[in-house]
Amino acid sequence: MYKIIALDMDGTLLNDDKIITEVTKKALQSAREKGVKVVLASGRPIDGLRRYLEELGLVDDNEYVLSYNGCLVQETKSEKIISEKGLKGSDLHYIYNFAREFGVNIHAFSPTRGLITPKNSKYTEVEAEINKIDINICDFDEISEDESIIKIMLIDEPDVLDKAIAKLPKEVGEKYNLAKSTPYFFEIINKESNKGLGLKALADYLNVDKDEIIAVGDAGNDLDMIEFAGLGVAMENGHSNVKEAANYITKSNNEDGVAEVVKKFILK
Repeated sequence: MYKIIALDMDGTLLNDDKIITEVTKKALQSAREKGVKVVLASGRPIDGLRRYLEELGLVDDNEYVLSYNGCLVQETKSEKIISEKGLKGSDLHYIYNFAREFGVNIHAFSPTRGLITPKNSKYTEVEAEINKIDINICDFDEISEDESIIKIMLIDEPDVLDKAIAKLPKEVGEKYNLAKSTPYFFEIINKESNKGLGLKALADYLNVDKDEIIAVGDAGNDLDMIEFAGLGVAMENGHSNVKEAANYITKSNNEDGVAEVVKKFILK
């Protein structure tokens, strides 16, 4: 019997209108009634997930969420931290130098400052709108070396971003976990963090075996949790490498693919 179903948000749980359909809500509620924990696992900050947690009735004791691609795992009501793996200002300075050299836009998330960027840009505004959060303009050079940073992102038009990614030295991939979550978002997080490691930390905390976990996603930042889970599921609209790694491919996010997974493997 499965005990946890971990769900990516964009391109997975949410349809293209950024909505959780009533069909999917009912399926997830039925799964919860059978004792299965529904865990949102997203690259979004916690503030960008809260309205969906509330919509699904997941803000409560003993309910959990993975935010920032698994950098932060916490209880939804008390916000008690189960696992936290972040970066520092020194990492931000290191990546910012490449951003300036390659002419690509950058923003980051700080536990105290929120969404920060040295200058506003189209895709920082997209990030702010998706998550309903404010943009804080600040000089990255003035951030101290040891200040806590959760996640760094290179963000730009896909062709500009791809050229910048191609120029990054090999050592960047050795120092950090890297994932392209959309054509215009490239995410840089702690080497010891990803959705798979975040899900493992939660499973260990709850004493749940990996074979009792379903993970569902569509993009590169979902790959680690899909490979970790006993049942890794890719969306039909998912990236080809995610589909190749999955045990099962469900319908697309616009066809209630998450509901299909719940009905087939939990409510069967």
